[in-house]
Amino acid sequence: MQAATTAQSALADRISRISESSTMKVAAEADRLRREGVDVVDFGAGEPDFPTPENIKAAAVRALEANFTKYTAASGTPELRKAICERHRIDYGTGYAPSECIVTVGGKHAIFNVTQALLNEGDEVIVPVPYWVTYRDVVNYAGGRCVFVHADEAGGFTFTAADIEPRIADRTKLLIINSPSNPSGGVLSRPEFERIYELAASRGIWLLTDECYCRFLYDRADKPFSIASLPGAKERVIVAGSLSKTYAMTGWRIGFALAPAPLIAAMGKLQSHSTSNPTSIAQKAAIEAVGGPQDSVDIMLAEYRRRRDFVVERLRAIPGVRIAAPRGAFYAYPNVSVAFRKGISSSLQFSERLLAEAHVAVVPGEAFGTAEHIRISYATSMEELRRGLERIDSFVRQYSAS
Repeated sequence: MQAATTAQSALADRISRISESSTMKVAAEADRLRREGVDVVDFGAGEPDFPTPENIKAAAVRALEANFTKYTAASGTPELRKAICERHRIDYGTGYAPSECIVTVGGKHAIFNVTQALLNEGDEVIVPVPYWVTYRDVVNYAGGRCVFVHADEAGGFTFTAADIEPRIADRTKLLIINSPSNPSGGVLSRPEFERIYELAASRGIWLLTDECYCRFLYDRADKPFSIASLPGAKERVIVAGSLSKTYAMTGWRIGFALAPAPLIAAMGKLQSHSTSNPTSIAQKAAIEAVGGPQDSVDIMLAEYRRRRDFVVERLRAIPGVRIAAPRGAFYAYPNVSVAFRKGISSSLQFSERLLAEAHVAVVPGEAFGTAEHIRISYATSMEELRRGLERIDSFVRQYSAS
C-alpha cells in the first residue's frame, strides 16, 4: 500500500489532467463479461465490422514478402504522403504538397500532435458539445483549456458561427470541428461551415477539422466536403484524417494531418521522439487504400445507411426516447432521460445498469459532454442491432414505467 501511495504521489501533474478513454473502458468491461460467459450485445466500439478490403491486405503481404520491415522516415514515407495529398485532392479539391502532410499512428495521434505542437499553457480551445472523448483530454494534457459550445439537439446537433462568436476570447487559439460528428452523427451545412471558417480566420484562430467520417454521409444533398478546399484556407486550417473507418483499417493504425509546412515539421519533430514512424507494412497497405479502388467505401456506406434507418425507427418506437437522425458517421445518440427513475439520474448510471442487467454495452453521454444521452454504434450486424435494441426497449420501459 505504501509503495502504491508513493508511486501515485510521484506521478507528473499532467497525467492527472486526463482520464482513461471512456470508449476503451466500455470495451474492456464488455470483454470481461463475455469471458465470463455472459451474452453481451456490444454497441460501444466505434469500429467497422467489415473486413479490410482484399486489395489492401494483399499490399501488406507484398510488403512483407519484399522485406519492407525497416524504419521509414518518422513522418511517413514520401510515397504515402504524396498518395494522401492526391486522395485529398481527388475527393475534396485541395492542393497539399507532401511537405504539408504527416502520417501518424492513427487519427487520434494526429490530433494529439497538433495540440502538443500548437498550445501553450492557458490557451483556449473552442469545442462543440457533444464532442469526441479525446478532444477534451488532449487539450487538457497540453495545458490548454476547453471552452464548450453546446449544439442544438432539436436541430440535429448543429451549431452556428453565431453560437461560437461569443466564446472567442483573447486566449482562443484553436477551434475543433468534427463533421460528421462522433457521437451525434450531426453534419454542418457547407454554408455554415464556411461562415465558421471565416469567423475563425478573421480572428486569427486555427481551425482543426477532424475528417474521420467525412465520406460517410447519408443524405444525397450532403456531399463530402473539406473546409480546407476554400481559397486561402490552408493557412489557418488543419486537417486530421484517418484510414481506420473509411477503409476498415482500425488495427492498422494509420492517420494523417495536412497543415502548413512549419506546423507539419513541428509535429514531425515531436513524432520523431515519441512513436517514430508508423508501421512500415501498414504504410504500404495505406498507399493501396488511398490510391486503389474505392468501391468498398460505397458498399459500407450503403449498409450503414440501411442500419441507420433501422436503428432510428426502432429507437423512436420506444416511448419517451428522442433521437435526432444521424446524417453521417455510424452512431446514434438518443436521449434516454425518460428512464431516469428508480435510482437512475444520469446516462452513466443508465449505461452501467443497462450492461449489468440487460447485457448491452453503450457509451454514456458524459464521455461526450452531455448527461441525458447514450452513444450506440451501429457498426455491427443487423441481427445484433435487433437483439440489442429489443433489450434496450425492455429496459427503458421497465425504468420509465410510473
